[in-house]
Amino acid sequence: MKKSLLLQRIISHLAAELELFSTAARDTHADATDEQNKSEDKYDTRGLEASYLALGQSRQAVEVEQALRQFEILPARDFGPADPIDVGALVALEAGSEKTFYFVGPRAGGTEVKYDRKVVLVVTPQSPLGRQLVGKRQGDLLQIEMAGRKNDYRVALVA
Repeated sequence: MKKSLLLQRIISHLAAELELFSTAARDTHADATDEQNKSEDKYDTRGLEASYLALGQSRQAVEVEQALRQFEILPARDFGPADPIDVGALVALEAGSEKTFYFVGPRAGGTEVKYDRKVVLVVTPQSPLGRQLVGKRQGDLLQIEMAGRKNDYRVALVA
């Protein structure tokens, strides 16, 4: 996998999310301030609800924009098998014959992108999985608890 192309996929995904949230926030704000949403009585909360929704969408847009900026300046650093996992590492975890791919990013945890016919999930060092990954090296073993069960994984790739 060429990491610079993976980073571009993540940046493109975040840019599309930013556009989506920004547009939704503008449209919802317009609805909240529209004359038709003016309260007709003390129980009519359409305008208030729309303004809360617009505020939430605006906050989400700011969060995505900050993540986008951090990914835009993130260098496409290559990691070797002996290098400890850190921000910017592409990691493959292996359990049996199944591999899952993760990119340790500065923000935007939970973002999924398809790259090279694989799904790559962005995790942050602050997330439970990210905390377990940071500092590990290729070949290291770790236990991850999911749905109340502990599963054993091997770090199959650090790139």
